[in-house]
Amino acid sequence: MNGAAAPERSPSPSPPPPAQAQAQAPPSPSPAQPLEWRFSQVFGERSAGEEVQEVDIISAIEFNKSGHHLATGDRGGRVVLFERTDVKDHACRKDAEKADHSISRHPEFRYKTEFQSHEPEFDYLKSLEIEEKINQIKWCQAANGALYLLSTNDKTIKFWKVQEKKVKKLSEMNLDRSAAPANGSPGGVGYLSPSLSNGNALKPGRLPLLRLPVVTSQETSLATSCRRVYAHAHDYHINSISNNSNQSFNIIDVKPTNMEDLTEVITSAEFHPTHCNTLAYSSSKGSIRLVDLRQSALCDTHYQIFEQHEAPGSRSFFTEIIASISDIKFSKDGRHLLSRDYMTLKLWDVKMNSGPVATFQVHEYLRPKLCDLYENDSIFDKFECCQSGDGLRVATGSYSNIFRVFGCGTGNSEATTLEATRNPTRRQLQNPTRATRSLSSLTRAVRRGGESTGIDVNGNSYDLSTKLLHLAWHPSENLIACAAANSLYMYYA
Repeated sequence: MNGAAAPERSPSPSPPPPAQAQAQAPPSPSPAQPLEWRFSQVFGERSAGEEVQEVDIISAIEFNKSGHHLATGDRGGRVVLFERTDVKDHACRKDAEKADHSISRHPEFRYKTEFQSHEPEFDYLKSLEIEEKINQIKWCQAANGALYLLSTNDKTIKFWKVQEKKVKKLSEMNLDRSAAPANGSPGGVGYLSPSLSNGNALKPGRLPLLRLPVVTSQETSLATSCRRVYAHAHDYHINSISNNSNQSFNIIDVKPTNMEDLTEVITSAEFHPTHCNTLAYSSSKGSIRLVDLRQSALCDTHYQIFEQHEAPGSRSFFTEIIASISDIKFSKDGRHLLSRDYMTLKLWDVKMNSGPVATFQVHEYLRPKLCDLYENDSIFDKFECCQSGDGLRVATGSYSNIFRVFGCGTGNSEATTLEATRNPTRRQLQNPTRATRSLSSLTRAVRRGGESTGIDVNGNSYDLSTKLLHLAWHPSENLIACAAANSLYMYYA
C-alpha cells in the first residue's frame, strides 16, 4: 500500500455489467455513518461520595481473541475474568453472523472468577519495593476447554491456566453415617452397621440389600493455577507484553554501555497479528521500529522506522516528553499501526514511513498548560489506544473520564466524545471537524480544587484527577470496555 492509505473498508459494491463498465466508473464507497453509542453494563460502580481504594483501581483491560471473555487487572495485583452470556452457543452465533442476521440484544457479560496474580515484593539487593500492580494482560490460545493468559507487574510475568472442574460427590451410600459415633467406628461392630440407611437390617445368615455407591457431578468450580513464572529476567520495569505464535526468545537491547548515556527507553512492544517474525516497538523519543526476528537473535537493527519530527524552531523542554509513545496496536489485518502519545493519536501505514496517514488531536488544548502538567506529573500519564475489528474507527481515553472515538476512513469526519457514566452522551457538545482534529468538547465539569481542574479554550471544564487510561475494543463487534478508577464500563453501538 502506498500513498495516503486508509484502513480497509467493507467489500465494495459489485461491479456494473460489462455494457455499463465502459460508460462510467464504479461508484466510490460512501463514508461510514457515525455510530450511536449506548450504555451496556457497569461493574464495580461506586455510589456518590464513596472513596475509591487505591488497590481497587483498574490498571489493565483485555478481550480474548474470540471476544467471549474479558480480563481486567488492578493495582492490588488481582485479575478478574468476565464471560459473555447473551450468546450461549458460539457455533450458532457464527452461523448467524455468516447469514447476516443482526443480534437484537446488546452484549452482556457476567463475573466469572478472580485470582491473586501478584503480591508486593522487596528487592533486598537494590532496596527496591516492587508493586503488585498489574501492568498488562494478554490472552493465549485456549486448549481443552481451559483458558490461558499472561499477566505482568513491573518485574515478573506469570502464565495462568483457568479451567472448570466438576465437583464429584458419592451418593446412595449404604451406611447410615448419622448414627456413627464420634470415633468413626459405625455402631461399634466394625465398618458395617446393624442398621443400613436403606432400611434393611443385618440378620445372621441373611444378606442385606446392598446398593453400590454412585458418583454424581452436581456442580462445577473454577480452578486457577500458575503454570509458569518468568522472573528475574528484567533489570527495569516491564511496560508491555505480547505473545507470539512461535516459541522464540529474541532480544532488543537499547541499553548503552554507560548508563549515563541512556537517552531512550522502550515503552511498548507488539507482535504482528499474522507475521510472527515481525515485531514493532515504540520508544520514549516518539519513534516506532519494525524488526525482523529472522535476521538475528539480537534485533538491534530495524528495517522500518516511523517518526514525525517537530517543525524547526518549535522544540522546547517538553517536546520529548509529550512525544513519548505510551501504546501501540496493530490493526487486525496488520496493515496499519496505531500509536498514542500524550497529545495525539496517530495511524501509520506499515509500508509508508514518510508520515502518519491520519493524526487525531486529543490534548491540544492542554499545550499552554504543559508547565503545570509537568509540576503535578500529569504529563507522564500513559493513555492506551484501540482500533475496531473492521479498522474503520479508533479510540483513546482522556481526562474527566471521557474517551474519544474517531473515524479513520477516507471522508469520515466522525469524532465522538463519550463519558464513562450510565449516560455517555449526556453532555456531548458539537464535535470538531476532521480538518482541525481539535478536542473542543471536554464534557465533565467536576471541581475538586487545586491544580487538577481547569477550563479549556471553549470554556469547558476538565478534571485531571479523573482520567480514563485503559480501554479495549471487542475484536469483532462495536463494543468498548473502559476503566474509570475502580469501575468497568461497557458501551455498544
